[in-house]
Amino acid sequence: MSDQSSIAPLSARQQLMTEPTLGAGNFLDHAIAVNPNRAVPYAYSHHTDHRGAVVLRGHSLLDLADLRDRYARWYWANGVRPGEPVGVVVGEGLEPLLHFFALTALGAVPALVNDAMRHDVMVRYLTHVGAVGIVADDPTRLAAAYREDPRHRPRFIALAAEVQAFDAESAPLPEVYPYRHAADDVVALIHSSGTTGTPKSTILAHRQFWDGKQPRMVRFPAEPYDRLMSLMPHTHAGGLSYFLTATLLGLPTVVMSDWRRVVVEPVMEAFQPTMVASFPRTFVELATGELPSRGAAKVHSWFNTGDSAHYGHIRRLVQLGERPAGLIEPWLLPQQRAEQPALPGSQFIDGLGSSEMGMALFGQVTSPESSRNDRCVGKPLEVVTGAAVLDGNGDELPDGTVGMLGVITPSRTPGYWNNPKLTATFELAGYWLTGDLARRDADGNFYHLDRTMDVIDTADGPAYSLPIEEVLLADCAELVQDCSVVGVPAPTGGQRPLAVVRLQAGAAQSTAEEVQEAANKALAAAGLTALAAVRIARTAEEFPLGPTGKVLKRELRTRFATLFTGQ
Repeated sequence: MSDQSSIAPLSARQQLMTEPTLGAGNFLDHAIAVNPNRAVPYAYSHHTDHRGAVVLRGHSLLDLADLRDRYARWYWANGVRPGEPVGVVVGEGLEPLLHFFALTALGAVPALVNDAMRHDVMVRYLTHVGAVGIVADDPTRLAAAYREDPRHRPRFIALAAEVQAFDAESAPLPEVYPYRHAADDVVALIHSSGTTGTPKSTILAHRQFWDGKQPRMVRFPAEPYDRLMSLMPHTHAGGLSYFLTATLLGLPTVVMSDWRRVVVEPVMEAFQPTMVASFPRTFVELATGELPSRGAAKVHSWFNTGDSAHYGHIRRLVQLGERPAGLIEPWLLPQQRAEQPALPGSQFIDGLGSSEMGMALFGQVTSPESSRNDRCVGKPLEVVTGAAVLDGNGDELPDGTVGMLGVITPSRTPGYWNNPKLTATFELAGYWLTGDLARRDADGNFYHLDRTMDVIDTADGPAYSLPIEEVLLADCAELVQDCSVVGVPAPTGGQRPLAVVRLQAGAAQSTAEEVQEAANKALAAAGLTALAAVRIARTAEEFPLGPTGKVLKRELRTRFATLFTGQ
């Protein structure tokens, strides 16, 4: 790694906060314009050499612009024009970001697709999007699928390696380049998990996806010693959001291509990050078994977004690393910190957000000194102009009452691509419905209880899966490494709660009955609904994960649909 700092000076970051034309479609060019350290490497890819050692390769802002222009020449030569969606199906890491840069520089719309998505689902999704072309690491199966339905075949299906090897000198760029985006221009399409049916396609717009992130230019930790490890999938809005922030700050960032601990931990030890951003899946692995003390020695902050993180895992992670004295939430952190002795341990920022919200709109901070506060996601961030717990009519419910979480914020998506009817179902009384059930307390803190589709409708009323999972992971930690709680049909109607659990290594011989007994004792103490059954997942197939590491609850509901009815 370079000894020279790549971080943009404070004056440059302040300039970016008020730049009226800056947005998700041109943030690389704005970073180059203001950062005098534009030639210093900041974005790191990684691989393992023949000896098994981790090799980090740095790329400067100028390096990324050169690669972007090479890719853009290929796309322009192949007929891609402004406003046209193009499917990008490449492995995680820097590569999908380069395609994003190239396509947005042409005014086109990258439809970023996680390459772990099933191919039949992928084809349906890209057909719905109307992709004029597809670039993929392995386009063979995609091409075969389109042969069965040639009416929807895009203009090109190309090998990603062809783009990488393109002779850029032989092709021009458009006369106006990079493209000049209007505020509401679409700059990317981000898909949902697609565990059933065709995934939703969330629109990211040029200015909308930048709205709310401006304060990070001076409040996000960006000291000379700071380094970010980005474990977010970079075909997802979460990964794109963190990379946008890192690029504008010039923050040294290793862009991971794999979220499994076996890959992550050696890179952590080589890179020595001070911050780690991820979906919960990797945090579960890092918090299980022996803690990654060497790799996390300098970590002061863990960032989670997307699905819920659980206290049982958080409390182990915050034992690691060290914090500058006085460290608080990064979005409230003054840029210049007092030089005081570091404190032991780190902080975990659990941010409730989604592609549709544009960024994490709530944030709860846990440190070693924090008291437990199950399912609290904190207060809305300053970009949120309205947040409420709503009933079905859009009326605000009183504090302590569970209802639908709604937000009003300029960072929210304009809607779903080619699906205005679906967009309308998430709009109510001026709010965007996040798809979550929540309650608010008298102090204005919000508590995330469940996704609306995951509520368990028992004979005694609704039971919420996330608080139940919280208790299993925190209070039965000697038995349970990870779990997912779902509702399955009961013989007399309604649903009963079932927990599918992965056991700790030291509890591998435990039975489902033993786990259920321990769990129900803890749930009774917490005043929560008892489990009707426990099933132990002893293989990866028995604990199904989606492309981003999300537990597929709908698949578990289908798998155990007849558990209690016997039909």
